[in-house]
Amino acid sequence: MRPLICWSDLRGARAGLWGLGVEGQANLRKLSALGAQVVLADDRPPTGGLDGRPVLATTEALPALARCDVVVKSPGISRYRPEMSVLAEAGVPVTGGLGLWLAEADTGRVVAVTGTKGKSTTTAILGHLLNRLGHPAMTGGNFGAPPWDPALPRVDYAYWVIETSSFQATDLACSPPVVAVTSLHPDHLDWHGDVETYYRDKLSACSQPGADLTVANGDSALLAERASLLGPRVEWVRAGDDPDADWLVPLGLLGAHNRRNALIARACLRALGIAGAQDPGVLREAAVGFAGLPSRLAVIGEVGGVTFVDDSLSTNVLPTLAALDAFPGRRVALIAGGHDRGIDYTPLAAGLADRADPTLVLTVPDSGARIAAAIEAGQPGKVDVMACDDMAAAVERGFAWAVPDGVVLLSPAAPSFGRFRDYRDRGEAFGRAMRACEAGPRPGRGPGRGPDDAG
Repeated sequence: MRPLICWSDLRGARAGLWGLGVEGQANLRKLSALGAQVVLADDRPPTGGLDGRPVLATTEALPALARCDVVVKSPGISRYRPEMSVLAEAGVPVTGGLGLWLAEADTGRVVAVTGTKGKSTTTAILGHLLNRLGHPAMTGGNFGAPPWDPALPRVDYAYWVIETSSFQATDLACSPPVVAVTSLHPDHLDWHGDVETYYRDKLSACSQPGADLTVANGDSALLAERASLLGPRVEWVRAGDDPDADWLVPLGLLGAHNRRNALIARACLRALGIAGAQDPGVLREAAVGFAGLPSRLAVIGEVGGVTFVDDSLSTNVLPTLAALDAFPGRRVALIAGGHDRGIDYTPLAAGLADRADPTLVLTVPDSGARIAAAIEAGQPGKVDVMACDDMAAAVERGFAWAVPDGVVLLSPAAPSFGRFRDYRDRGEAFGRAMRACEAGPRPGRGPGRGPDDAG
């Protein structure tokens, strides 16, 4: 069990700060505001330090970190690294910014939202509905700004909706009474070590001291099998619940999974006792004006009757299959592949083979070859696959195949690292390639399916 330490406990302390990403820099601002003596460490320290402060490489900093009262780490630093054992032997507690904040927050006004995928969208929906219903709410954590950052404007929020990653969940010594779990699927095995550790860490926010109700995805067999990890009480929410719930329409979201995300958000409103959460008319009015998140099953345009959909944030199999399900009755040219972190693509191949409508898979490096191999090993010939060198080639060929009324879907089932700065950069490349299709085919290529296109 983690020690219950809050930010206020660190006033004037000797604190190690390990990791200088977005959250790490918010942590530094908070420690500085508390007058802490800070030792800065990072795996890739910036040349010349940070704002005039020296930054040590992690291996060099370890002796100094072991002399600190506490070490505040960034979420990306795994709790299973060997340095953690060194700090534990020295008696130094290691925590994270979210855990420090939650330890002194009014947790009755906090909802933690976690899940392999869907947590950002659910966080955004819940925050939007709370604000529209007259309860000023901040959305933050893994998505958005850290709520403890002193650089943020001072606002008297009524509620906080905190997206909580599996990395952050391991830093929590307590939980809010209401926790939402949107999905569960293998991910981040390099951080957690193995899949069962990932599941345990991901769900740990449901059972820390203070947890009461978990609002969980009732369509997930993996969650059902691990119901014992979901805390004292569980409310299961399914995509097929409340089939006449037209209050969802103004949200403008695609797919059964997003319908379930919205229903999970409503269940959280009810758990908080928000007036109007039981009234479909009130909810429909509150849903008006919701802006979907970028690169999350977002329709970015139409060319020649073909719909282009940016789902660049789908970085593993589960959300990619959900994205395909959002287009029943339509031909889909799926662009898949990216940074290869070794996940199993057999479930993706099985889902593609089960799809009733025509599907062309356009694979891109680096994991594209393994995706193609998984498809071929499953049901050879059932799904057409074409290897492409880059995004531009994949979009061009996908568009030619999808004319006149299909979908070109970027849902890579892989992260963007290596070839793009991040998922946004990948989505922007997809948008540029779409606009090139608007300009017409490149010389030597005609419309429709050429002889080198998959049949």
